[in-house]
Amino acid sequence: MRVVTTAQPRQAVELDVQPSPLALLLLGREADPRSERGVECPGDLPSPSDPDLVERARAAKEKLGDKVFVLGHHYQRDEVIQFADVTGDSFKLARDAAARPEAEYIVFCGVHFMAESADILTSDDQKVVLPDLAAGCSMADMATAEQVAECWDVLTDAGVADAVVPVSYMNSSADIKAFTGKHGGTICTSSNAKRALDWAFEQGEKVLFLPDQHLGRNTAVRDMGMSLDDCVLYNPHKPNGGLTAEQLRDAKMILWRGHCSVHGRFSLESVEDVRARIPGVRVLVHPECKHEVVAAADEVGSTEYIIKALEAAEAGSKWAIGTELNLVRRLANAHPDKEVVFLDKTVCFCSTMNRIDLPHLVWTLESLAEGTLVNRIEVDRETESFAKLALERMLALP
Repeated sequence: MRVVTTAQPRQAVELDVQPSPLALLLLGREADPRSERGVECPGDLPSPSDPDLVERARAAKEKLGDKVFVLGHHYQRDEVIQFADVTGDSFKLARDAAARPEAEYIVFCGVHFMAESADILTSDDQKVVLPDLAAGCSMADMATAEQVAECWDVLTDAGVADAVVPVSYMNSSADIKAFTGKHGGTICTSSNAKRALDWAFEQGEKVLFLPDQHLGRNTAVRDMGMSLDDCVLYNPHKPNGGLTAEQLRDAKMILWRGHCSVHGRFSLESVEDVRARIPGVRVLVHPECKHEVVAAADEVGSTEYIIKALEAAEAGSKWAIGTELNLVRRLANAHPDKEVVFLDKTVCFCSTMNRIDLPHLVWTLESLAEGTLVNRIEVDRETESFAKLALERMLALP
């Protein structure tokens, strides 16, 4: 890339500027198959203004019949959810896919790491497809295999690696799940994080929690009675993670500096504001929220917990929900007898989840119906082996 800049009036100076690989990746000029950022889909998508999109999706799905099984994550758009055979959180959907061996194609309407998990758990004969390869996860992107390997070297140099058990959140890449399995650790979801940590502390003295600092901190402090001082934050962008060997030796929880871009936006001010605006409101948030938000909430729980809590709530009750907006809006529509509002005044969807729209789904289903396999997500054998080991340890938790 060549850039022309003006150093003096009417005097042009030509500079050779070579953009970094990361800059090219962010600009969409290059692709990294190991990145959650993904790449653009090949081929031409239908126009989003096409009035026949719904009928085209229905026709392609009917043509495929039992050969296709469509999974829809709770945070997906309504226009996509209407075509899902099952809905749920990431791990539930991956297990649902594995329970449908007759389906040749698993179309995962979610994000990249979810499709990877489905590929790990399904048979070799099944093909997992992601309608838009650019549907990634900013949280999963915050921990790369290279960064985590360097972190383990830091722990080894500090003399604590032998006492550390890695626990990785489901919202992580297959590479990170494989690292976890290889080093004796387990995976967790937002609903079983405490059980996973209880197990980990039976195996070792410390936990390296990847990649969401908030779920790790909230589980350790809120659910397990630890103090904030028991937790340290490892920053992969600083030498030695920004921590001293003494800090690593003293810590029980070594939290990775990662977070969810949606849940991380909720603040204590959001909670205080909604309580002032809606007297009697109950604040219900996801454990990926910041610790001060979780501490100020009335209830805390996973996506499935949030859904069940609204189903069980009394008519006339008022709820402020701290999770992704598509789900909150769907819950509000499903419970007209209750007042359900989004916790933050500023409306925020998960931008990468929303990349899976109706045109991408139509293109995917029509391509499959024509016998063209597109956007397959396939985890290599070695990575799959160690990642599955970590997932199996989670499934074996009491």
